[in-house]
Amino acid sequence: MKKEFLYLGLAQHLARQIRTNVLKTGDRLPSVRTLCREQGVSINTAKRVYLELEKQALIEARPQSGYYVSNSRRRMLPVPDTSRPLPIRSSEAPNNIISNVYGNMGKKGLTLFSIGAPAEALLPVLRLNREMARALQQLQGSGTAYEELQGNLKLRQAVARRSLFWGGNLTSDDIITTAGGMNALSFCIMAVSKPGQTLAVESPVYPGILQLARSLGLRVLELPTNPVTGIEIDALRKVVHKIDLCLLVTNFSTPLGSLMPDTHKRAVVQLLAAHDIPLIEDDIYGDLYFGKSRPTCCKAFDQNGTVLLCSSVSKTLAPGYRVGWVAPGRYREALLNLKYIHSISPAAITQEVTARFLENDRYDLHLRRLRQQLLLNRDRFTDTIAASFPPGTKISRPQGGLALWVVLNEQIQTTELYERAIRQKISIAPGRMFTLQDQYNHCMRLCIGLEWTDELQRKLKQLGKIATSLQ
Repeated sequence: MKKEFLYLGLAQHLARQIRTNVLKTGDRLPSVRTLCREQGVSINTAKRVYLELEKQALIEARPQSGYYVSNSRRRMLPVPDTSRPLPIRSSEAPNNIISNVYGNMGKKGLTLFSIGAPAEALLPVLRLNREMARALQQLQGSGTAYEELQGNLKLRQAVARRSLFWGGNLTSDDIITTAGGMNALSFCIMAVSKPGQTLAVESPVYPGILQLARSLGLRVLELPTNPVTGIEIDALRKVVHKIDLCLLVTNFSTPLGSLMPDTHKRAVVQLLAAHDIPLIEDDIYGDLYFGKSRPTCCKAFDQNGTVLLCSSVSKTLAPGYRVGWVAPGRYREALLNLKYIHSISPAAITQEVTARFLENDRYDLHLRRLRQQLLLNRDRFTDTIAASFPPGTKISRPQGGLALWVVLNEQIQTTELYERAIRQKISIAPGRMFTLQDQYNHCMRLCIGLEWTDELQRKLKQLGKIATSLQ
C-alpha cells in the first residue's frame, strides 16, 4: 500500500470497529507508539490516523491520557480541516469588522459570543474585593506610589513559583510585569524586530496580534495550522529563511483552541534557535486546561534565551486589572528599556492584589472551578450547535481555553451573519477578523466563557436559525 494511503486504510479499519461496536464508547485506543509498533508504521502515520478519526468525530483526545472512543449518544460534528493560508506576506486587515465587533465590548443587553473573556459570574469578584481592601491598607501610599521598574516583587515571585507547573525554572529576576498581555506582546515585538521584517503567526490568529504587527511596520506570514495540534512544523521549516521572528499561542490558541504537543514545541524551539530567530510565546490560556495537568510551554525547551514568554490574568482572574508579565530571556535589558520609555510601571494596586491571590490556594481553587465550568460550557455549546446549526457545520474540539471555531457551509458569509445577529442583540466574531488574507469568510469564533443559562442557550439556537436562513 502506498504510504500516502496507509494512514487512511488504518483509519478506516478503526472506524469500522467503532461503528460496529467492537470498540465501544469510552474505550481507550492504543497509544501512538503502540500503534506504530503493532502496525509497523511511523509516528507521523499513526498521528495522521488519529487525526483522521478525530475529524470524523469518532474519537477524542484527552490531554495527558490518550485517545478514546467518543460518546456515541451525543451528536459529534466534524473537526475543521487544517488551515491553508497563502504563503505570502500580507497586510490587509479587516479593520471595519474588528472595530464593529470590539465596539460592542461592555455594552449592556447584548449576548457577547464575540468577546474572548470569562464572564463576571465566573470570576471570584468578592474575594478580589476583600484582597483589594487589604492591599489599600498595607501598600505604601495606599497604592499611589510607583513600583520598581521590573514590577511588583511579590507578583514576580508568585509567577516564578507557578512556572514549575509547566516545566519552567524561572526566578523573580527573569520576569518583568506589564499592563496586561497585549502590552507584554507589544514590548516583545518592539524589542526583537524592526519595521519591514517578517513575523510568522498561526492562521487563523487573534486579530489584536495582526493589528499590533501592522502598527509596528511588520509583514505577516500566516502558517498552516491544525485545530488540534497547532502550526504545521514542516510549513514553518519551509519558510524559516524568510522570517525574522515568530509569535505563537501554543496552548489553546484563539480562535482554534489548538494545543501543540510537546514534541512540536521542542521542534519549533530548536528550529528557530538554529536560525537565531526569536520566538514570542503567548501563554495566556495555559491555565485553562481541561485535562489532568497543565500543558508545558516552549519556554521549558529554551536553551539559548531566544523564547520570550508572555502571559497575564486577563483570561483567568480579572480582565480589567490589566496585569501581565513577560520572561524575555536574553532580551531582558531591551524589555526594561522599553518599559521605562513607554509605561514605567503598571498600576501598583492591581499588581499587589493579583500577587496576593496567586500566593495561596485560592487561585488554584478558582481555576479548578473555572475549568470545570468551561468544559461543561464547551460540551453544552457543542450539543446545541449540533442540534441547531445548518448541515455541514464543523466545530473545533478544544482541550482548554475559551474559544470555539465554527466552520459553516461556504455559502454562509459570517459578516452578513454578524449583521443579522446583532439586530437580534447577538454578537459574534466573524472569521475574516482572524486573518490578513481573504479567507475564513464562512467561519466564526464563539466564546464559551459566558454564564450558561436558558436565555444563553436560546440565543445560541437563534444564531443557528439565522445561519440556516442564509444558505
